[in-house]
Amino acid sequence: MINDIQKDAESRMKKSLDALHANFNKIRTGRAHSSILDSVTVEYYGSQVPLNQVASVNVEDARTLSVVPWEQNLVPKIEKAIMTSDLGLNPSSAGNVIRVPMPMLTEETRKGYIKQARSEAENARVAVRNVRRDANNDIKALLKEKEISEDEQHRAEDTIQKLTDKYIAEIDKQLEVKEHDLMQV
Repeated sequence: MINDIQKDAESRMKKSLDALHANFNKIRTGRAHSSILDSVTVEYYGSQVPLNQVASVNVEDARTLSVVPWEQNLVPKIEKAIMTSDLGLNPSSAGNVIRVPMPMLTEETRKGYIKQARSEAENARVAVRNVRRDANNDIKALLKEKEISEDEQHRAEDTIQKLTDKYIAEIDKQLEVKEHDLMQV
């Protein structure tokens, strides 16, 4: 029973960490990285599909992405999708290749992105703490129903706390890496 609660808590904390990683990938650093376009969707035969399912996205150089659609008629749709996304990118097409230059980040923009990254990290920390609270409530419910002893309750809560500390440390580490990436010129 306690092991199930701990496994559930750990899997939910891992999902919070994965969500943070996905959110960090959306924050651009001024350098070209193919995951920047992961959130872009393109209208394809009447439905919205992720860009990486209708085109290959490659890093051409440090400041340029190249998008090569698998069908020629998708070039204008992909260009429009990249322009209308909230990424602030201006693609240009040359034949069937779409080049997406990464604009230089100003100091003010960098600070804004760092603020956004810190906010995402704090949201992830809150999510991890909520998982800890839920797990501890489940353990207390087991104690109340006399299914476990107080010693087992304390051991289980200590284990949950160690998991929480581990995942919060990982969140802090990812935030530090992202801040370092954002501040590099």
